[in-house]
Amino acid sequence: MAFSPKRMLVNYGAAVLLAVFLFFSNFLNTNLFDFGELNFAVWFVLSIFCFSCGWFINRVLGWQHGGKIVFAIIIAITALSLFTVIFFNEYFSASQLITENIILYSLRNIMLGAMGFFGMAVQEVLGSERESILLKEKIKVYEQTMLDAKKEAELALKEAKVKAEKLINDAELHSKNTILKKERIERELKEFIHTERELIKKYEEL
Repeated sequence: MAFSPKRMLVNYGAAVLLAVFLFFSNFLNTNLFDFGELNFAVWFVLSIFCFSCGWFINRVLGWQHGGKIVFAIIIAITALSLFTVIFFNEYFSASQLITENIILYSLRNIMLGAMGFFGMAVQEVLGSERESILLKEKIKVYEQTMLDAKKEAELALKEAKVKAEKLINDAELHSKNTILKKERIERELKEFIHTERELIKKYEEL
């Protein structure tokens, strides 16, 4: 199959967006988990974006292949985030210990990645439910078709029985008629022979 940039963009664009959201979440306020009004709004919007990416990834790539890609993205972005936090510790809240920063940023990436998995799971469940409904409808149609076919088969069997009985009756009637004709011919022949004998006797007496 020829390489198609458009096809690659459709298949893996959501995965790239998820990776971008995970990585650039590192540059937000380090107090993002302190759920103030603004922080909660930012976290909620990021979660929705990651959820949407996961939804689209599962719809395009499927649960198995898409799940592997999302898991690889989480691992890769978490490793890149740790590298960034360690080597640019002055930018990422120098007032905190580097261990705290590592845990905090790793937790961010994992949580947002989990939202991607959640989006995939919801899409998978809803898609499976739709497939289940379609399958049930197909089963109903199949059962109705089988029922109609059974009725048609029973009707055809009854018609065949009626035709068979008619053929048997016709054959029996034809057989009886043949026997009656034979008996009549035999009787007429005997009468004819008897008449001939009587005539011969009378002729001999003359």
